[in-house]
Formats: sequence, C-alpha cells, structure tokens
Amino acid sequence: METPFTPLEFARRTRRLYPEREAVVDGSRRFTYREFFERCDRFSAFLRSLGIGPGDRVATLANNSHAHLEAFYAVPQIGAVLVPINYRLTADDVEYILEHSGSRVVCAYADGIERVQAVRGKLSALERVVAFDGPGPEGWLDYETELQRAPAGYDRPPPPLSERDLISINYTSGTTARPKGVMITHRNAWTNVIGTLLHHPMSVEDRYLWTLPMFHANGWTFVWTVTAAGATHICLPKVDPVAVFDLAARESVTMLCAAPTVLIGIAGAPEEVRRGARRGVRVMTAGAPPAAATIERVEGELGWTITQVYGLTETSPFITVCEPRPEHAALDAGGRATVKARQGVELLTSGELRVVDEEGNEVPPDGKTLGEIVARGNVVMEGYYRDPASTAKAMRGGWFHSGDAAVVHPDGFVEIRDRFKDVIISGGENVSSVEVEGVLLRHPEVQEAAVVGLPHEKWGEAPHAFVVRCAGADVTEEELQKFARERLAGFKTPKGVTFLDELPKTATGKVQKYVLRGGRAAIARQ
Repeated sequence: METPFTPLEFARRTRRLYPEREAVVDGSRRFTYREFFERCDRFSAFLRSLGIGPGDRVATLANNSHAHLEAFYAVPQIGAVLVPINYRLTADDVEYILEHSGSRVVCAYADGIERVQAVRGKLSALERVVAFDGPGPEGWLDYETELQRAPAGYDRPPPPLSERDLISINYTSGTTARPKGVMITHRNAWTNVIGTLLHHPMSVEDRYLWTLPMFHANGWTFVWTVTAAGATHICLPKVDPVAVFDLAARESVTMLCAAPTVLIGIAGAPEEVRRGARRGVRVMTAGAPPAAATIERVEGELGWTITQVYGLTETSPFITVCEPRPEHAALDAGGRATVKARQGVELLTSGELRVVDEEGNEVPPDGKTLGEIVARGNVVMEGYYRDPASTAKAMRGGWFHSGDAAVVHPDGFVEIRDRFKDVIISGGENVSSVEVEGVLLRHPEVQEAAVVGLPHEKWGEAPHAFVVRCAGADVTEEELQKFARERLAGFKTPKGVTFLDELPKTATGKVQKYVLRGGRAAIARQ
C-alpha cells in the first residue's frame, strides 16, 4: 500500500478538496484551483506532444508568475525534471546551465528570451523554446496559444514514479566557480514541505505573497507548500517595498518569505508607506543571518512576526528553524530579536544536524566554540548533477558539509557566525563578519552593511565595512568606527569604512563578499 512521497500528492488532494478556492492571483488574472490544475494538465499534454517524458529536463527562465508556477506541476507530473534558472544570470551562465543540464525545452519570459537567443545555436540538447508572455522571436512557441491547443487532460495514469526520482535540478549561484546542479528528489521536496507546515502552519485562509524568487530552491518549496494548504498564491514579478505594502493591503496577504536584504528594504520603505502597513503578516526569513536590529524594527514598527529558518539549496532547503519557546516571551524586544537572529534547532523532519570541529567532534554548547554545520537526513540532496568529485567532497563521512561556521548555545540553538571563507583572522584572532555587521546595523543611519577582511600591514588582515546609508543620512567613517568601538572588542572594530549606493548581491539577495574583497577601489569609485 506504499505510495511515493512526492509534492504531486499535495496537488492531488487540493485538486479534490478545494477546486473552487482561489489558487493564484497574477496581476489582473485570477484562477481557481480547478482552473489552475486544468492549465497544468494542458501544459503537461503540450510537453508530451514535444516528446518530453520521464527524466527529460525542462528549463525555465522566468520571474514569479502563474505560468512559472504551473511548470512546477506540469513538468514533474509527466516524470520530467524541472531546471529553474536564475533569470538575472548572464547569457554565458545561462548557456552553461542549459548545456550542462541537457535541457530539451526552455520556457522564458521576455527578459530571458534575449539571453536564450544569444546562445541557442551553441546548445546541443535544446530542441524547443517557449515564450511564456506573448509571441517571441521567430521559432519560439507561444505558451498561451499552445495551452489552448492542448487537450484538457493528459493521458492517465502518470508514468511510474519513484520518490528517489529527480523533481528538479537547482543550480547554485556560482560565485566562485561554475554553478553546480543540485539534484532534488520528490522525497526531498515532500519532506521539506511537511517540515515547513509542521513548524509554520498554513491553512486555506492564508494568502501568500511571492516576494521570494520561485527559481531559488524551488521558492523554498513554497511552490508546493502553499498549494498543499489550499492557500492562495499572490504573484509579484519584482520585489519593490512599495508594491509589497500595496499588495499586502489589497490582497489581504497573511504570509511571505524574504531574505534579510528584502527585510531591510521593507523596513526602510518611506514612512508614509510603512504607516499604512497591513498588520499581522507572518514572515519567514532565510538566506543569510538577519540582524537583530532588522528583526526588531520589522516586528516593532509593522507588527509583523518573523521566523528564521536556515538551510541551503543542497538541503531542499530547510534544516533548522528558530522555534519560539515560552521563555522567549519574558524577554524584552531587543532580547527576543537577538534570539530570533539565531538559526535555531532541527526541524522535526529534516534529520540530524551537528556542529563539529576539524576532527568531526561535536563542539560544546557554550555559545563560543566555532565549528562547521553538518547534516544528514531526508532533505539532503541526491548529489551534484554530473559532478561526482564535488558530491564526494560535500558528502564526505556520510554527512553533508555546509561550509557555515557556527556555535551552539546552551539551549541547543545554533547560531551562524560566518561562512568559513568569510571568517576574518586579524592578528591571530577570529572575527565574525556577521557580528560586526549586526552592530553597524543598529546605527540609525545605516541601511545595509557588509564586512570583509582586507590586507592590513600590522594585523595581516582586518575588518573593513562597506555601508549603505539610509536616505538623507550623512554619518561619517569616524562616527561609525566610534559607534562600533563602543560595542565591540578593538580587534573587531572596522579599520576602514567605504560608503556605497548599494551592495553587490546575487539574485537571491546574498551579498557578494568576494566582489567586495577583490574590487574595493573599483566599487568605491561607483
């Protein structure tokens, strides 16, 4: 009587129970779940007419939209594998991913069509190109036209499915090397959805705003989580704080996900916009350690509730959650924000997590001893696609090695102090860039901050801060150094500050510290 663990089971249930509930809002277009799944079925039939079947790869290069969301159901329900590509990548990176994945079909929005066109002739496996939003160049198939031509249902039953089959290949950002293709199975994705709903429940009354890119780790699996709950997807093509507040009010949004950089943008929105904010929105944040000051501001001023989770694309993605405990309620706002800035404890479903030293021994729970986060369990990827060497390195000793440096507090909560590659060693002392950034972000005139180690004639390397001021602010380097010195040990205080209009970031909001380390002079001239 066993059936495979797959997010397609959530679709089956919601299709049956909630056909007339609102599924998707995308601008002026609205679909019930009956209409949405009919479109998914037509998309599946269309792909089959192109000869796509089990194991074939179908890529998307698209923003948050109903069509992109449909791909997360239409592709896997015929046994094919989805390859969601970061739509902000260069044509060169798009070429590499399409060729490396062997994608036979790519579906793109207007912004991505040009990049696909530029490399199309170099791709050995690519057979068909589909324009998601209207007629594309010559040779491109129009998505809506093809859906109308396709039959309302595809041949059932679907192909035999194993929960170990791939549901997606999600490529890493490739900040230091070529992107790696993370192989996510149906079981991986199913497990993450269940864990998310256990720790962050949703219901049919929820209305989820898509501020997180769907391509990023399958939208943290919320492409399936929202549907599993029978809730409503509210699409937002591009994150803009004003649009977030507007849609939250107009569409009665109850929940969203956001990287810390998005939270900073929301917290820094014009006062007149924040003043009319919808209250009670639940926010899940991940992607980088958020500053306690940001959490305190969003919760205090907007009346929103933030829950931090932690994970990686390789872990589907969640492996910890900063779960609330009764003792946290007795803390003041600053104390609660400090706890909420920690990564927390294992999800019930994610498997085992440890913080270990170089010999593989667990570090003591003293909140001081640094170690690497390692994990094993049902959310850990199948491996890197066509890259056995990187797979073996990441999965050595039967554990997935995250590369994140962390401590464990006496209550068992894990707190990331840095990526190991970003730990600053100044005069023999370890400096956490995250800790220094958290202090700088408490200054009222600092909107964003990133700290890296730069060469220093006396200390070998020393902390250097890159800062984005709040609008109209004129805080100086000397003032920020004094502010930090009053709150940090001397060796942790930035030895220099460079002011920027914006920090270099990946499409998922992570600061590109390698750019800051390697191009300080060039960045400063911008």
